[in-house]
Amino acid sequence: MAPSPAPKASDLLTIGALAKRTGLSVSAIRFYETRGLVAPIRNAGGQRRFPRSDIRRLSFVAIAQQLGFTIEEIARLLAALPQGRTPTLKDWTGISRRFRSVLDARIAALTLMRDRLDGCIGCGCLSLKKCRLYNPQDRARRLGAGPRFLLGDSWRDA
Repeated sequence: MAPSPAPKASDLLTIGALAKRTGLSVSAIRFYETRGLVAPIRNAGGQRRFPRSDIRRLSFVAIAQQLGFTIEEIARLLAALPQGRTPTLKDWTGISRRFRSVLDARIAALTLMRDRLDGCIGCGCLSLKKCRLYNPQDRARRLGAGPRFLLGDSWRDA
């Protein structure tokens, strides 16, 4: 694939303008730069200039972080997007599919936890009388360590 043409100077933003447009602090944008999530262009005076497409990239970063994604996970997702140009619908569709599968797995885990948290956290501790109904004689220990029923094991498996 041919490299993207260099953006026109009028299409570039200062770090302050980018911070204002995204709601992020300048220091946060610098941090994301060090992690490779954005790659500014340096002008003749050495000042950072960001393509307008970085507004979308950084907005995606902020949303993904609020959803609990790590910087490393976000970087892997963003690696599929083009640098220096606004992503197309096709670009976003590809990243959306990958993002959606991770979100679906997290939603399923959270739903399972929500639905089971009131009754028993599935730890096999037998500290509540009700736990004996779910895990008599601590049978869940055969399935492994940790909160087995919250991790997806069924009491039928125990």
